[in-house]
Amino acid sequence: MPPSANSQQRPPLLTKSRFKRALECPTKLYYAEQPDYANQSLDDDFLAELAKGGHQVGALAKCYFPGGEDLTGLSPDEALIRTIELLQRDTVTIFEAAIRHEQLMIQVDILVKDGDHYELIEVKAKSWRQDDGNFMKRKGDGVVKKDEPYLCDIAFQQVVLERALKTGFIDCYLMLPNKQARAATDGLNSKFRVTADHQVIVSDNLGESDLAHGLLAKVDVNQSVEYIRKKMEFHGYFFDDYIAIAADALQKGERLRGQISSTCKTCEFHCTSEEGDHGQQSGFRECWKQELGWQDQDFEDPLVFEIAGFTKVDELVNANKVKLTDVEESDINPKGDGKPGLSRSERQWLQVMKVQQGDSTPEIDIDGLRKEIESWTYPMHFIDFETITAALPFTRGRRPYEGVAFQFSHHVLNADGSVEHADQFLDTTPGHFPSFDFIRALKGALEGDSGTIFRYADHENTFLNLIHRQLQDSDLPQAEVQELCGFIESISRSSKKSERQWCGPRDMVDMLELVKRYAYYPATRGSNSIKNVLPAVLNDSIFLQEKYGKPIYGAAGGIPSSNFSDWQWIRMVNGQVQDPYKLLPPMFIDIPENIDELLSDSDSLANGGAALTAYARIQFTEMSEYEREQLRGALLKYCELDTLAMVMIFEAWRDKLN
Repeated sequence: MPPSANSQQRPPLLTKSRFKRALECPTKLYYAEQPDYANQSLDDDFLAELAKGGHQVGALAKCYFPGGEDLTGLSPDEALIRTIELLQRDTVTIFEAAIRHEQLMIQVDILVKDGDHYELIEVKAKSWRQDDGNFMKRKGDGVVKKDEPYLCDIAFQQVVLERALKTGFIDCYLMLPNKQARAATDGLNSKFRVTADHQVIVSDNLGESDLAHGLLAKVDVNQSVEYIRKKMEFHGYFFDDYIAIAADALQKGERLRGQISSTCKTCEFHCTSEEGDHGQQSGFRECWKQELGWQDQDFEDPLVFEIAGFTKVDELVNANKVKLTDVEESDINPKGDGKPGLSRSERQWLQVMKVQQGDSTPEIDIDGLRKEIESWTYPMHFIDFETITAALPFTRGRRPYEGVAFQFSHHVLNADGSVEHADQFLDTTPGHFPSFDFIRALKGALEGDSGTIFRYADHENTFLNLIHRQLQDSDLPQAEVQELCGFIESISRSSKKSERQWCGPRDMVDMLELVKRYAYYPATRGSNSIKNVLPAVLNDSIFLQEKYGKPIYGAAGGIPSSNFSDWQWIRMVNGQVQDPYKLLPPMFIDIPENIDELLSDSDSLANGGAALTAYARIQFTEMSEYEREQLRGALLKYCELDTLAMVMIFEAWRDKLN
């Protein structure tokens, strides 16, 4: 229900989401309220929460508190009034309780009142296991850094509750998916469906057996919250004091001053050229102009944020070395690591030197690549997996956030140079656990010869290790388990934590490591994502431009394809090869172009944000069969391009050896 006209005129209140921004950077609090500033974040975090399973976890948590009063769907004003009414009772459980104190406003996921004692329960789609404890460091001298945002969220709520209810008897809990619990029933995740207006419909078939085994853990975080409020500083203030500072600035529409640091790299308040043409402003540029005295032309220079894998960015920024042209060799201290090709620090310094010398030509270690290529066997196989770590298990016996492999693509490159899209697999059946069918299909695709297999990054190897464990923990016939595990061991290597250690005779070659060691393309600006490496390679390779500049892909007598017909991959725009990924139709019109960066913490973006979001939508949202098929078609095309990209990169390298 939309807020009333009167409520729209009120000064904004400091809510959980607004305070979260203020904790990240004080200036963000101002930019987020100004419509003239571009904002690249996910709208309402809906897609991020869908991909992580946050909506389903929130709905499941309520099921553990039967009889709770649910205020979801009420307007803020209505929820405030209803919460006051409900809190008159001696005992009550409220979902989405609305609490306001002066200029502070919260909606509590689960608020339990028992006399004069309250339990504040924040539900998060974050995995937890017994070893995580209450998120304090082992020595008790601080909270675990990666968990700080969750703890600050609930600490903020405790402050508001204490002031509004005038009580100190408030215990804090996080309710989280327990990775050590196992689902008691099949199809649990399909019993929570997300509607077009972002509501969750719980199936009438959900029963007590579905809630058995404690899939969600209620974790006491009082110690962590107390530490945050009494001992930690945020932007120069203690926690409670910073709340007052942020609330006052929000009311007055004032811009708090932030600090230039490595966190600016992921600032959402930057502006694309298209948005700039439409009058949008860049908060990122505004900050930097104020702090550094920069002009517009300064932003054209590469920044130290771009140095691949560099961990001392803040040290450079504090020393007023913000551009790559400011960096000195001693800042990087490049040295070899005893392995073939470039070490990380040598590659970092190469990146800096290329910028300082104005050299945009790629640096390819021909001899190093030749030695690698000579050790490989035709036919060569290029594979890419699409996966998701679903919050709610698909089948009985599976754990929360246990990985699911739902798609692969497979290209083959023969000794005569011929290429074909040989195989693909995609299982989007709602509620079905596809990983075992996935590995059966992969085995059928790869077991016909002894050719070298390629992956991009460690993602595929990690998931093969996971499926290996899942198979051993399954109720499949033992003969099949041994057969499939044997196949996995033949094409992968065990993780360091694995009880059984192996390195298969066809252990996959990691193309990402080859890129890092033997090929640097300045056009990537330090990124090693295949989605950035591919356009750089295409612009550098005349061979690829000539071969794929014709509509031969999926054409009769051309390159066999499963999803394309008479397709031309090389298309020039202003003298540059257009990014092939931008030639594909968007999976959904509301998925932003930078979804991979927003949802992935990997440089390789191996677990593609667009793919896992699309899969999550098929699994968890209401959609027509037509929409479902359209989305499946888009998934197949995207994954096919991922493996073709690997083929193209290899073809470009092989051409340079001739």
